[in-house]
Amino acid sequence: MSVFSTAELAYLRDGDPRRLGRLATVGADGVPHVVPLGWSLDPSATFIEIGGRGLVRSKKFRDVAATGRAALVIDDVLPPWRPRGVEIRGRAEAVPGPAAHIRLIPERVISWGLHDGPTIEATYRSRDVAGGGHA
Repeated sequence: MSVFSTAELAYLRDGDPRRLGRLATVGADGVPHVVPLGWSLDPSATFIEIGGRGLVRSKKFRDVAATGRAALVIDDVLPPWRPRGVEIRGRAEAVPGPAAHIRLIPERVISWGLHDGPTIEATYRSRDVAGGGHA
């Protein structure tokens, strides 16, 4: 079962290749790091995977390996001014190997602009995900 709402899944699955995510990590030294990147939703829609060339040598990979935590924001703005997006906070795993990747397992999901409402504030949804979304 997905940890995302129907509206969040529709947004995450729409396949717009221009939609980047911004991954936030914190290093062992406590210094935050944010980087734009590509991402994918796993087929079961329970976690996000982040890959890329040279990933194992990257600060984001080292940060996740050291702390086991990360947050990802995926967002865009529709005209004339309709911001929408999903923020995913949770446990993160640095998976080494030939197909190295970061797996982000949601513990908290926040979304905006994806549900009907007269204002952006009325479209805001926030919830904790029991069990971290992944067995």
